[in-house]
Amino acid sequence: MLRKIVKIDEGKCNGCGLCVSACHEGALQLVDGKVKLISDSYCDGLGACLPECPAGAITIEERDTDAFDEAAVNSRLAANATATKVPNLACGCPGTHAKLIQQESADCPAPAKTGSAQSQLRQWPCQIKLVPVNAPYLDNAHLLIAADCTAYAYAGIHSEFMRNKITLIGCPKLDDVNYAEKLTAILQAHEIKSITVLRMEVPCCGGLVNAVKQALADSGKIIPWRVVIISTNGNIVED
Repeated sequence: MLRKIVKIDEGKCNGCGLCVSACHEGALQLVDGKVKLISDSYCDGLGACLPECPAGAITIEERDTDAFDEAAVNSRLAANATATKVPNLACGCPGTHAKLIQQESADCPAPAKTGSAQSQLRQWPCQIKLVPVNAPYLDNAHLLIAADCTAYAYAGIHSEFMRNKITLIGCPKLDDVNYAEKLTAILQAHEIKSITVLRMEVPCCGGLVNAVKQALADSGKIIPWRVVIISTNGNIVED
């Protein structure tokens, strides 16, 4: 039958899972970091999930598909309610629950630790693909956009680069995506004070720099930014 039903653009989906919690019919699920419509018959087409998506990955389309099966939805939800329960987090996936992390400051020093440095990660999640565009910790932030290998190559990353910054990490080669669209959305939605790009000297890391350049151009904003290059033996080779 011809009816309205949700359509998910997986290219835009950041896997935050907010739409999963908003769908009262249980028609949406996170599969391999992307939201999937598990059955057309479970979707009523009313679009309660649309306003919850920070990436604009969900739309309503009209197409020929199965009718909404309310009886099947109720039966499935009842079965799930009697199954073993896990905490019902608002974000859908525990790993993408956005939160601010309070670290050591002049007013609030960290407890003394023996033989370990203080982490300077100020928020969660930190993976570019998982960070919600509307996360409040992005307001008036100094961004560190770092290739994930830099954390292993450069020992001083926490104290020298992450301190007092919001850290976003990624690998253009492994993720096989262009981060420019996500970064553009972040720049447009927030007043960003500065951007530091921390990359390795290997060529594939250039994709991270190009994504930031494209995001700055597409957002139309003038934001101070710099690129720091780390060698594979752990030294700063260009700043």
